[in-house]
Amino acid sequence: MSVEAQVAAVEEAAVHHGPTASEYITHHLTNFQNKMHTGIVDFSVIHYDSVFWAVLMGLIGVCVLWMVTRSATSGVPGRMQAAVEILFEMVDTQAKSLIHNEASRRFVAPLALTVFVWVFLMNSVDFLPLDLIPNAWALIYGGMGHDPHHAYMRPVATGDLSITMGLSVGVLLICLFYNIKIKGMGGWAHELVTAPFGSSKNPLLALVMGVVNFSMQMIEFAAKTISHGMRLFGNMFAGELIFMLIALLGGAWAATGTTAVLWGVHVVLGLAWTLFHVLVIPLQAFIFMMLTLVYIGQAHDAH
Repeated sequence: MSVEAQVAAVEEAAVHHGPTASEYITHHLTNFQNKMHTGIVDFSVIHYDSVFWAVLMGLIGVCVLWMVTRSATSGVPGRMQAAVEILFEMVDTQAKSLIHNEASRRFVAPLALTVFVWVFLMNSVDFLPLDLIPNAWALIYGGMGHDPHHAYMRPVATGDLSITMGLSVGVLLICLFYNIKIKGMGGWAHELVTAPFGSSKNPLLALVMGVVNFSMQMIEFAAKTISHGMRLFGNMFAGELIFMLIALLGGAWAATGTTAVLWGVHVVLGLAWTLFHVLVIPLQAFIFMMLTLVYIGQAHDAH
């Protein structure tokens, strides 16, 4: 049975008897996309919901910063201006400690600020009630003449690997740009075959070490890029999944109505995980921003 047929069968069963726990989770973890994946990596698939929410959060971030800038005063700052100034000073301090080239910092520091705000806002969508946006989208989707049971919507863009890997690949491209800009094409090419193990005056040994060095450099670039995207995705995906499991506890209590224990566990765990998420969401944005600065800073260093 194809993937499309399996999803259709799950949705058809849910229409008649209500979704089971696995069907509920499967529905919430399915993106609104142009077609189903045919493999682990399929560049022809577009997740419309992830793109929409990523762009929307980016526009909100730009609008908020623009409004604060327009209303900024040299006198006593308001709360929003003070918060933005604290954030700006934090990012600027980190940029100065990791990137010593002043010309590069003129671009990299605003980039880091943009990354932090954008990732933070995308993460923050996870604070919304779990079923709020999917249910609203189901109503809209059904009103457009489609089957509301096939209305998929994942609003947490950073819980989508394609978004986080896209961000990390963007950071990789910036790192490659600065490697060439700072060291020159010849200097960077020389570094690729001489670092980290050096070279040799013996031509044959120099060739072997060059191949090893180049392989290590490629592995390093790949490992940094993959781990950069996977770290953010893994944390947000896990947080999203745990919210679903906690919601199912409340659903189980509502379905049975036999004991208040499930309801109490649902409330306590939901509150505890939400409070913990208050730390996780800005922390993951900060880590992603810091790794961006670290990797770009490394592109400026000669080996």
